Amino acid sequence: MPAPVPEPEPVPVSAAVRASLPSLLAVFAHPDDESLAAGGVLARHAAAGARTAVVTSTWSPDSHRAAELADALRILGAGEPRMLGYADARIPLSAPRRPRFCDAPLDGAVAELLAHIRQFRPDIVVTHDAHGGLTGHPDHVHTHRVTALAVHAAGIEHLYPHCGPPWRPRALYLATHPESSVGVLAGLLGEVGKSVLSVPDGQITATVDVSPWLEQKWAAILAHRSEVERIRALPAILSRLSADGRRRILATEWYTRLDIRPTAGDLRELTA
Repeated sequence: MPAPVPEPEPVPVSAAVRASLPSLLAVFAHPDDESLAAGGVLARHAAAGARTAVVTSTWSPDSHRAAELADALRILGAGEPRMLGYADARIPLSAPRRPRFCDAPLDGAVAELLAHIRQFRPDIVVTHDAHGGLTGHPDHVHTHRVTALAVHAAGIEHLYPHCGPPWRPRALYLATHPESSVGVLAGLLGEVGKSVLSVPDGQITATVDVSPWLEQKWAAILAHRSEVERIRALPAILSRLSADGRRRILATEWYTRLDIRPTAGDLRELTA
């Protein structure tokens, strides 16, 4: 029998932080991406009482990885899994009756995700960056594409009217890594034959210290038990490090913000 998954411990949050945190919907490709890339921010928002949820592009809702995802989201306080249920690009049996996410009709995938956005009505959406994060997995890249399209279309009432009333999030945040941060990870992933992708430091618009929520983040990563058992997977690699080594890698999260809602300044920039 697997060890019971711990309930999230309450983390003290100031009244100012509590009042300022917007609702957050994270969209990631695979179960475990949410914990690795944004687990600290998800736990931080949930601990402050902000509405928080996660949509996952791949793996069937009746798979073992869906059960692991449910445990991870409970630890982070991010609600129940919301799964599009497509197959992983490299593991067709992850969803035997569905196409690979990368092969599915784009319009249909956008509509499915847009329905979640309109139903949840988040202030901000978080997803992979344009090159697919550290390893550039094709499902990460495609999740970025689909999310960007869905976020922009969600606020236009004439698009996908069957998916609910329009809703425009305030911003889209891309989970990423600056060049200055990936030295240790590059070495670790290089040992298992993987390269590392990053962005210039100047493209980072939000650097978040998530050390107060690090225990929750790490517990959520460990909840993805099948990935911890795969030697080349990042959860497994991290599990072989000391606690201090993991802290150096996991205690900070980086994001690039893309504004969604137009402002008067946008027009001045075009007409100046």
